[in-house]
Amino acid sequence: MSPLQNPTDAEADPARPSLEAAIINPGTVKINVQGAYIVDDQPQTPESATDGDGVHYERKDIRLPHHTSVVSHVAVDIGGSLAKLVYFTRELESPQEGGRLNFINFETERIDRCIEFIKQLKEDHERLNGSAPGELCVIATGGGAYKYYDKLKATLNVDIMREEEMDCLITGLDFFINEIPNEVFSYSETEPMKFTEPRAGAYPYLLVNIGSGVSMIKVSGPNQFLRVGGTHLGGGTFWGILALLTGATTFDDMLAMADRGDNSGVDMLVGDIYGMDYTKIGLKSTAIASTFGKVFKMKRAAERQAEDGRNLSEDHENTSSVQFSHEDMSRSLLFAISNNIGQIAYLQSEKHQLQHIYFGGSFIRGHRQTMNTLSYAIKFWSKGEKQAYFLRHEGYLGAVGAFLKRQPQNWGRRNSIEDPAPFKQVQEDLRQELQQKQQQSSQAQLQSSS
Repeated sequence: MSPLQNPTDAEADPARPSLEAAIINPGTVKINVQGAYIVDDQPQTPESATDGDGVHYERKDIRLPHHTSVVSHVAVDIGGSLAKLVYFTRELESPQEGGRLNFINFETERIDRCIEFIKQLKEDHERLNGSAPGELCVIATGGGAYKYYDKLKATLNVDIMREEEMDCLITGLDFFINEIPNEVFSYSETEPMKFTEPRAGAYPYLLVNIGSGVSMIKVSGPNQFLRVGGTHLGGGTFWGILALLTGATTFDDMLAMADRGDNSGVDMLVGDIYGMDYTKIGLKSTAIASTFGKVFKMKRAAERQAEDGRNLSEDHENTSSVQFSHEDMSRSLLFAISNNIGQIAYLQSEKHQLQHIYFGGSFIRGHRQTMNTLSYAIKFWSKGEKQAYFLRHEGYLGAVGAFLKRQPQNWGRRNSIEDPAPFKQVQEDLRQELQQKQQQSSQAQLQSSS
């Protein structure tokens, strides 16, 4: 059975209807975002049976209650670890008007499943609407838009539009910041999700996008951005090392192990060295002095014990083997990578004088330990002067940005998608041209009267 059968079957999931007229006519569509909101009460459906098999269906669609026209494209952001897909459905069988943006991701190593999903959408569109094979358009971004272009083109037989990755990330983030209520929030242990409203003077800010690797982008205005740094120690590092250490096969399994772990089982803490807080430099006894710092010390101690007792028993072959908890190692590595990213982000924000830092990317996954570590790092190093922000759709910035590339200029309520400067320039040129014509007409009248 196709893995796409349930997601596009209205009978199986009324909350996620099929694309029966959601993609009828090609071309740009002006999305109506008035009254948009995130759906928080989506029920579990038969789709969830495939979750964990390289496919993850998000349970937080964005309802667009006032958008009733059709949308003829889907967007996919294909990264090193995950392929993120965004598509629109009209809720034709619902008493409520409008539709919703749907979010789903696939492990990139299972890219064929992602392509089959898009193919199913295309076939449903053709079968239900009697349309020509080429009418569905796919907007692709990320490295996989180039790596898998030929496969996408050959399998789907539709137009594949490729968009620049960084540009899509900023477009998607600006959309979420300006157009979707209760999307952006700050995080702390005392207030885990404090939503923020769109603020005047949002620019400049720093985007820290954490995928397989990490990119840090200074955003000065709409379509004005510069990649200022990054690190290769990102989500792919966490995934890869834990796959070697624990044998876990999915990212969510690794995060779940980190939730159950105690990093003090493998990390050397300040308290292990001082026996107390190091108050002079503001470090608590629970602060990490050395990631995985206890491992070598504990193994050496076990080996010495085995050597000292070698003649006391017949078989001490396994006495030097020290077992470390998979959960403890997962938590330690999560802290190590998150702390490293947080400190580099702070340094970049300090260098470029940026007060607001947005963390995006599929590494975060709404995971409380990750967000708390990143937020605490920014607060600690900046002495509370800088603010870390997170998003509920943090992994879909690029995909949403690519989706919006099919839109006309200035479609949003706050003009968050396109730079209004070119439009203003056209107006200014027309105004100057009109003035010149008026002056020429006045001069001609004066000459004729004289």
